[in-house]
Amino acid sequence: MLLEWSNRYEHLREVARDDVLAHLDTVQGTQRQATIVALRSLFRRAKKNGTIFKNPTSRIRVGQREESVIQALEPQHVNGSVAAVTHPADRLILVLAAGHAARSGAIRRLQLDDLDIGNRRLVIDGRTRPLDDLTHQVALEWLEFRRQRWPDTANLHLLINKQTALGTGPIGKSSAAGPALHGQTATLERLRMDRQLEEALVHGADALHLAEVFGLSEKTAIRYANSARALLERPLENDPATSPRTQGSTP
Repeated sequence: MLLEWSNRYEHLREVARDDVLAHLDTVQGTQRQATIVALRSLFRRAKKNGTIFKNPTSRIRVGQREESVIQALEPQHVNGSVAAVTHPADRLILVLAAGHAARSGAIRRLQLDDLDIGNRRLVIDGRTRPLDDLTHQVALEWLEFRRQRWPDTANLHLLINKQTALGTGPIGKSSAAGPALHGQTATLERLRMDRQLEEALVHGADALHLAEVFGLSEKTAIRYANSARALLERPLENDPATSPRTQGSTP
């Protein structure tokens, strides 16, 4: 675009609003948004330095980026990830992500005191959550493994390995990222997203509820609520009431 303008104009100050709009008509979507952002940055800088007198991108709206609908994971993808995880620590990490939507950073920060087996409570980044039966079972398996493998460790983090058992720091990012899930569709991040989407579907796409349960930002909670609403309003392809194969048939 700049090369094209350089063939017609001697100076950047000659570029007019119509020139900008004419080029924007040739691009769409994210490319259009990126072009506007780049031009705004260029012309604002030029005006600040006195290179130009008028910014031709003024009052040209970027427009909101349309967020895609978050899709639920297919059962076979979830089952594949569950089957791929065998180590007690990896099993606990998977359950924390899939059952409690815990991020890898939050999982790494968990302390032994955050897990209250007796009262069936779990504290993730300051938010107390009930300890369901599956998490309770997997957590007990990990604690028993941890006790037998490193009975004398001084590390108070819930999750440790052979390196961190000798110190007091958390496990590394790669360990908390679920290396056993490499190549799987249902990664820890996708499992975490799927859990939040499930909550939105169950509770009627309530953004306030999502923000309270998972500590999501307003924008993120609204995105999950909007995705859930879109999925709830989408007609089911296999709905017997709307299926062409069943319409007009007798019981």
